[in-house]
Amino acid sequence: MSAMLIFLAGIAVVITWWMAQQRLTSKPWLEVGNGGDAPRYDRSPIATAKIGLGVFLAVVGALFTLFISAYFMRMGVEDWWAIPIPGLLWVNTAVLMVSSIALQWAKIEAHKNQTEVMKIALLAGLVTGVVFLVGQVFAWRELALAGYVLADNPANSFFYLITGMHGLHIVGGLVALCRTTLKAWEGARPDRVRLSVELCAMYWHFMLLVWLILFALFAGWANDFVDICRQLLT
Repeated sequence: MSAMLIFLAGIAVVITWWMAQQRLTSKPWLEVGNGGDAPRYDRSPIATAKIGLGVFLAVVGALFTLFISAYFMRMGVEDWWAIPIPGLLWVNTAVLMVSSIALQWAKIEAHKNQTEVMKIALLAGLVTGVVFLVGQVFAWRELALAGYVLADNPANSFFYLITGMHGLHIVGGLVALCRTTLKAWEGARPDRVRLSVELCAMYWHFMLLVWLILFALFAGWANDFVDICRQLLT
């Protein structure tokens, strides 16, 4: 429960910071101006799209928080047997990090109007994203061949469920990233795809953060963190 509260608090901090960046917390009635001037609301479609994605990511974060909370609560039952972490997950983690870096690179190059470099960065992010997804499937296959099937014990079920849910979100991100990459390679100017590139980069960074938390959870590192949190809260 403490881990869930801390994670939700972190999401709240991110949302608050995001709202401040988009000037949602401004007070137009306190701004100085002529008496007959009406307040101007210049909310752009770009800001609206970013806010919409931010709200969606907050919902996704809450969903994974519930899964993590249920994972911790289920660990205390006697029929829980820890599942070994496939070595391939380390490689997959590195690949997803490279994918996130590539999209950040594409975002920077889009702002510089560097079309060719942006196209290469987008393609690199797309390819490494697909490699990560394929690597996850091979990790599942490795566990299944070792006898760690879905219904064998609760730890197995949680692993397949949570990693499967993360994989589905990666698939959704790949669809959007594929469309953006195709537009860029079809000759669209950087200013035409800049917003899409930024949204894809934001989404990918968030998925990387979620995966790092999940990886720490499955590796057992999160247990020590939860123990520290419980000691601080008691």
